[in-house]
Amino acid sequence: MKTALITGINGQDGSYLSELLLDRGYRVIGLARSPVGSNEESSSATTGGAEIICGDLRDEQQLRVILERYAPKEIYNLAARASSSQLIDQPLLTGDVNGLAVVRLLEVIRTTDPAIRFCQASSSEMFGDAAESPQSEVTPFRPRNPYGVAKLFAHGMVGMYRAHFELFACSAILFNHESERRGTEFVTRRITSAVAQIHAGLARTLQLGNLEATRDWGYAGDYVYAMWQMLQASSPSDFVIATGETHSVREFCEIAFERAGLDYREFVRTDAGSRHRFERVPLIGNAAKARAELGWEPSVTFSQLVRRMVDADIELLAHCRHKTGNSLAL
Repeated sequence: MKTALITGINGQDGSYLSELLLDRGYRVIGLARSPVGSNEESSSATTGGAEIICGDLRDEQQLRVILERYAPKEIYNLAARASSSQLIDQPLLTGDVNGLAVVRLLEVIRTTDPAIRFCQASSSEMFGDAAESPQSEVTPFRPRNPYGVAKLFAHGMVGMYRAHFELFACSAILFNHESERRGTEFVTRRITSAVAQIHAGLARTLQLGNLEATRDWGYAGDYVYAMWQMLQASSPSDFVIATGETHSVREFCEIAFERAGLDYREFVRTDAGSRHRFERVPLIGNAAKARAELGWEPSVTFSQLVRRMVDADIELLAHCRHKTGNSLAL
């Protein structure tokens, strides 16, 4: 049985990747942040077939113990400070978790078992103020926030360890990817959660910023499948993973509210005083390399993605109301 280690397993991508690997007969070890105030090096429990251990990517010795104990053949680094509210704040912490921690992990792999295959979850935020669109693996990076800068540092170090130490190390340059498991701090899930509450009569409006902002949105389950494919390839490389389509927040709202039989224009309010950075060129991914070399294709369309998120939030809200026996909003 092949063992895989997933960092950040408690997140959206970690849950999908864990399920994918378990279905393929892997033993899955999931690394999650240590509980606040815990003095234990690690604690483990089995959840949904994956063994969850608590640890800190900033602790190199702890990482070494984990690799020696569990001997994974594949490692997927999904852990990061990633929400929109964390793009700018606490740059020192972001640099440590999203940047230096990746180097620690690579160094432990190099000195413990260089045969381990490693996949880093890179980000389209590395392109930042891109000079061209769509963006591919050869597009120059121009990050414009601490998150993107830290991700770019980690991305560069993955390439360095691949070139100089011959590790099987890859970076998946992931564009925005969503699902019903997305946290409510992200705008897509905030919209679908609000649709469910408005549909149930528990809310009347949804406050948003710039409805014309656009993104290349895909389905998280498709994107983790691409990461798995990358580690099954004959040689390591970096790949842009994206749909190649761009859609606005307005389009997302229109489809989401329509799914619940509502007109978004009656409920969505925008903050005229909010400031939004103008994007000279849209962030759209060119995944031609992944299609050609991995045979990867997105399986869920933008409309399907939005509708399944709305359906899930309506069902979740109904379940919560039934369980609590009251009509309080989530």
